[in-house]
Amino acid sequence: MFEALTAYDTDDRGQVGIGTLIVFIAMVLVAAIAAGVLINTAGVLQTQASDTGSETQEAVANQIEVVHGVGEISSVEDLDGSNPTHSEDLVDVVNLTVMKSAGSDSIDLSSMTVQYTSDSTDRTLTHAATGNGLIADTGTTGELDGDATSDTFGTTAVAGENDDNELISTEDRVTITLYISAIEAGSDTFGGGEYDNVGLKGGDSATVSLTDQSGAQFTYGISVPSTFGDKSVVEV
Repeated sequence: MFEALTAYDTDDRGQVGIGTLIVFIAMVLVAAIAAGVLINTAGVLQTQASDTGSETQEAVANQIEVVHGVGEISSVEDLDGSNPTHSEDLVDVVNLTVMKSAGSDSIDLSSMTVQYTSDSTDRTLTHAATGNGLIADTGTTGELDGDATSDTFGTTAVAGENDDNELISTEDRVTITLYISAIEAGSDTFGGGEYDNVGLKGGDSATVSLTDQSGAQFTYGISVPSTFGDKSVVEV
């Protein structure tokens, strides 16, 4: 509505109604709320992106490398003749010496999992608690290096100043022990024929996948020589 203020005032002037003012205030409030939501969402997305980037970087950079693999041969002549566990020579224990790759963060082996796959067995192994190892050749309770069982792997530090279950620097070396006969048999109890020719025979192969706490994975192929000769250990 426009009106002349005086008889001599020819300029038109507008009056702002209360309704227009309410609409304006409402628009400002909505804009402020929308801006707050956008800022909050942007912060959440930034945090998620940062976490995802860090985890991806760790998964790529944190690598465990196997520098040496040895299989221990269980020979029939070494067994108790009154109760032999198998009738032919085979690899019943595998020791893998590992290190962390250059650029990797510290690796906690106690949080690592080992996926063992052969022609007849597929088993996920976790880190062993100390003191629960078995001696493969005799079947008696004792100290197998690294305390490996049918569903656990053992770790033993062999170089560096690290503990048995960690890799801190690239100079550190840890031996991972896999109790092949127990893994293949699915049991830690001897007797009853479970261990009759259970293990990796000449020419057999298996795959071991090491997955650390960041999700980084390293795959190692175990390949047993076709013949053992008179050796007590073979490179695998």
